[in-house]
Amino acid sequence: QLKPVESGGGSVQAGGSLRLSCVANGDTGCRYDLNWFRQAPGKEREFVSGIRSDGTKNYADSVKGRFTVSLDNANTVYLQMDNVRSEDTAMYFCYRIGGSPDRCRRPASWGQGTQVTVFS
Repeated sequence: QLKPVESGGGSVQAGGSLRLSCVANGDTGCRYDLNWFRQAPGKEREFVSGIRSDGTKNYADSVKGRFTVSLDNANTVYLQMDNVRSEDTAMYFCYRIGGSPDRCRRPASWGQGTQVTVFS
């Protein structure tokens, strides 16, 4: 099974917007829990946002009201980042886990990441 593939990172001015994309590369006809994590230099990887296979969305407190996660055709997950801050600077990773229905379950998989840099 292929790994997720992220895109859309780049440099953005504080207060601006950026949209990240992740092609889940799951099996045809399957739904997964798709999550965004980020890791800044010298810091641990942290959860940012996710959308479960049933459509439930979750956000870290630090991004609530600024970031929006969405899903397209069960295969591409987006992270719309608005009003970005310098502390949002990090490598952003897509994480695919679970699988629905049960026949779709596979080991969890990380993408390679896409860099987001916020400048003043």
